[in-house]
Amino acid sequence: MEGAREYPVNVIGHINPDTDSICSAIAYADLKKKTGAGNYVAKRAGQINNETRFVLKRFQVPDPEYMGDVRAQVLDIDVGRVKGVKESISLKNAWELMRTDGLQTLPVINDASELMGLITIEDIAKSYMEVYDSEIIAKAKTPFVNVIETLSGEMIRGNEEEKVTSGKCLIAAANPDLMESYIDPGDLVILGNRYESQLCAIEMDAKCIVVCDGARVSYTISKLAEEKGCSIIKTPYDTFTASRLINQSIPIGYFMKRDGLITFGLGEYLDDIRKIMAKKRYRDFPVLDWNGKYYGMISRRRLLGARKKQLILVDHNETTQAVDGIKEAEILEIIDHHRIGSLETLQPVFFRNQPLGCTATIIYQMYKEHQIEIPEKIAGLLCSAILSDTLIFRSPTCTQTDREAAEELAKIAGIEAEEYAKEMFSAGSNLAAKSSEEIFYQDFKKFAVGETTFGVGQINSMTERELEAIKDRLLPYMKKALVDHGVDMIFFMLTDIMQASTELLCAGNGAVDLAIKSFHLEKGTERVVLKDVVSRKKQLIPPMMQALQENFSK
Repeated sequence: MEGAREYPVNVIGHINPDTDSICSAIAYADLKKKTGAGNYVAKRAGQINNETRFVLKRFQVPDPEYMGDVRAQVLDIDVGRVKGVKESISLKNAWELMRTDGLQTLPVINDASELMGLITIEDIAKSYMEVYDSEIIAKAKTPFVNVIETLSGEMIRGNEEEKVTSGKCLIAAANPDLMESYIDPGDLVILGNRYESQLCAIEMDAKCIVVCDGARVSYTISKLAEEKGCSIIKTPYDTFTASRLINQSIPIGYFMKRDGLITFGLGEYLDDIRKIMAKKRYRDFPVLDWNGKYYGMISRRRLLGARKKQLILVDHNETTQAVDGIKEAEILEIIDHHRIGSLETLQPVFFRNQPLGCTATIIYQMYKEHQIEIPEKIAGLLCSAILSDTLIFRSPTCTQTDREAAEELAKIAGIEAEEYAKEMFSAGSNLAAKSSEEIFYQDFKKFAVGETTFGVGQINSMTERELEAIKDRLLPYMKKALVDHGVDMIFFMLTDIMQASTELLCAGNGAVDLAIKSFHLEKGTERVVLKDVVSRKKQLIPPMMQALQENFSK
């Protein structure tokens, strides 16, 4: 059995992650490792966009591993590390292993650790109780080494690795004259210390003789057995005991279950496994690792001790923006700069929420508060996140604190902030080469006010021409997304960074009317252009929320 495993604490941002979500997760995982014990791992809840990929490549930081669902998996429980056995071991050996370790099921594997089958206590008990014909030892291709082990014996003559592949297993209790009538070539004969019986069996071309009671085997018998190719095994047991035990030498491969095995992988979710287990009568189920090799065993009882995944959320605090299965996870901390949303926790958590332009600014502050030196790569990531979220300090969400943090981080990272930001936005743009779906989900979030649900996506570009080029492609896709997400309305912000303006695309019943009311536009407005509006969080969502709440209050 292995020692206790250290489970990771996953630091993760929102679905459809932006640069702040990814970079803040990486940076905060680094800070947590340096300020306390534990295994903190940055994860991502969606695909990395081109802008963020440019940032990670620029500072030579690997992509965080994808985590699309945080429900409990097999890897979150204590899998029984039951050692696999080879199918050649004897029934007796298997029984002793199961009795010693208190097991109900033994996994059978090959040399490559691939699962070949299973044998249970019930299988072994059945093998003892069933009445088998005298050729069962040969049918099971039983190795002599199993016979020797089962009978606590010793091989006097022959090769213990050889197998019994033909003939009967019988007891030579009659006189030699009668023995000649029922011993055939290839038989395995159990007998006593009578010289005549031993000689007769060998002359009748027996495959092997088992001499009981620890009787001495004469030189003459040994020499004759060698000449005739007959093996000799000596056992301390009497004839009755030897005949009773010998079937326990049969390899477990003869009795084990090979077909229709139900296995589970380390990544499978316990919700799905419970349903399968409920339909089966088995007590134990084998688990395979990520390469399909045998890993261990689980039972229904072990599922009761399932450990919830532990999470630290960055850059969001709403259920609609969180990774799937969030309600089944244990949230330890939340670091965010957005409005307080709908997420609920079962117990108090560390919750740091500040009205800043970027989550990365908060994490920068936390490095300072803990007096931890910020590595050059981490400084580059944090600076990139601030520049991205504040649109190079042009967003109304940007504060003096954000600007000062970005400037200091730029010095540590060895970059010139504004020039670097232009490269970053240019790399992240390239919208013409993307599909409508890729553009739509590059930065998309869902919101709810009362019973009304709506989604808002956003794309930032350095040029108006690029935004115009994708507009006609996005409008049809928004109608599809409206159905896919089951929301009432969908909006998409085409934001021109240099002009500090946004054209708002609308889809869904009442979407245009909501935009007109929220921003006090003239009735009948068809093209919704919002001057000096670049921030979804601070400039778009609040007036929409207020307009919807006013509708409900009427």
